[in-house]
Amino acid sequence: MTIEENVPLSRFTTLGTGGPAGWFAEPETQRELGEVLALASERGLGVSVIGLGSNLLVADAGVNMFVLRLRGELASVRVSHHRVFAGGGSPNAVVLHRARGAGLSGFEFACAIPGTVGGGVWMNAGAYGSDFAAVLVKARVFTADGDQWLTPSQLEMTYRTSNLRHGQVVADARLELTTKPEEEIKAAIRALQSQRKAAQPTNKRTFGSVFKNPEHELTAGRMLEACGLKGFRIGGAQISPMHANFIENAGGASTDDALALMVEARRRAYEQYGVVLTHEVEFLGLPELPPVGVE
Repeated sequence: MTIEENVPLSRFTTLGTGGPAGWFAEPETQRELGEVLALASERGLGVSVIGLGSNLLVADAGVNMFVLRLRGELASVRVSHHRVFAGGGSPNAVVLHRARGAGLSGFEFACAIPGTVGGGVWMNAGAYGSDFAAVLVKARVFTADGDQWLTPSQLEMTYRTSNLRHGQVVADARLELTTKPEEEIKAAIRALQSQRKAAQPTNKRTFGSVFKNPEHELTAGRMLEACGLKGFRIGGAQISPMHANFIENAGGASTDDALALMVEARRRAYEQYGVVLTHEVEFLGLPELPPVGVE
């Protein structure tokens, strides 16, 4: 396993922004993962996993920590009976492909989530009425002190969140699915992909949904659209003209540009609806957004 220094994370994020990681490694085995977590602990450094770089906003100045991408056996996928055994670094698309080929249903929702299984567990990713908590049996979580298997209840998986924090790495997951004819699964995936393509800027550089849907009759996207934010631009970043809960890299965007858009979106949503939007995107090396509605 090679450990590199000062690796630009803009190369790996789907938005294409972000400064360098102090240290970067791609462990391929559980042993290597344990070694790099121990090394980070010895140096007093934080650890973060970037997966496929979606749902992630990295500080322009970079981060003084170990940043990992899981490869090899940590990204492997196999199917046995009704279960899928997936490494934390395995892409959702690969898991879905294997499940579909085995006639296993329940993971179709993930066709709308361009990330990894580890990231899906971390934030309880979901779409179209389902999420990881609905299919996860248990996940193997590594820290510098060792590893343990945790259930969805132990992970406290609720809407787009869990109790996992930086320094905890999902290395393995067990998913429980149900049997269904492959052609029916394919048809369901085609329908969901068509729906996603019609509603979201799938051909643009984004990090995915910006804000969680609030407890309101309007979704975050509809709310921001009603605030007149579609196409609103700051620097090289713009709120998608197609879906107001997405930020696009319109050319030369920085993370600060995206953050400025988020601040403005939250301000307008609060002024017009009295709702404080909470970001869904994971921050790396960034402070929380400033409060709204505070004198």
